Amino acid sequence: MEIIEKAIEVNSPLSTVYNQWTQFEIFPEFMDSVEEVRQMDVKQLHWKVKISGKVKEWNAEIYQQEPDSLIAWQTISGPVQNGTVSFRTRGPSRTEVMVRIEYQPDNLVERLAGSLGILGRRIGEDLEQFKEFIENRPAETGAWRGRIRGADVV
Repeated sequence: MEIIEKAIEVNSPLSTVYNQWTQFEIFPEFMDSVEEVRQMDVKQLHWKVKISGKVKEWNAEIYQQEPDSLIAWQTISGPVQNGTVSFRTRGPSRTEVMVRIEYQPDNLVERLAGSLGILGRRIGEDLEQFKEFIENRPAETGAWRGRIRGADVV
C-alpha cells in the first residue's frame, strides 16, 4: 500500500470548511482529476476520476464521520483505497485540513507515479484549489452534520 498525507490551512472557520467538504458532488469544481462524485446514499459514493488519461471508477463507503472532526472511508468496489480527512481549528477563522490516503497501485505506471510523488502533488494541488474555493465564497454551498459510526447513522 502507498500512503499520501497532505495538509493545508484554510482561512475559514472550522464548521464552514467541514460543511463544504461534506458536499462531495461539488468536488469536481476544485479537484482536477475528479470527473464526478455521485452520492448514492448517506454513506456510499460513486467516484469517477481521470488519472494519466485513464478513467477509473469505484464505490466508497464512509464508515466514520464526526462533524467538525473526521471523515473516514474505504472502497467497496474498484481499486483499493482507504482514507481520512480531518479538520482542526487553528484560530477563530483558520482551519487545518489533513488528508491521508492509502491506496494499492494497479500497475507499474501507478507505482511509478506514487514513487515520484506525482499523486501526492496532485492531492496537494487539489487542497490548494479547495482552499481558494472556500475562501472566495461568502458561505459554504451546503452541509451534512450527521454522524456515522460503522453501520450506525445518527
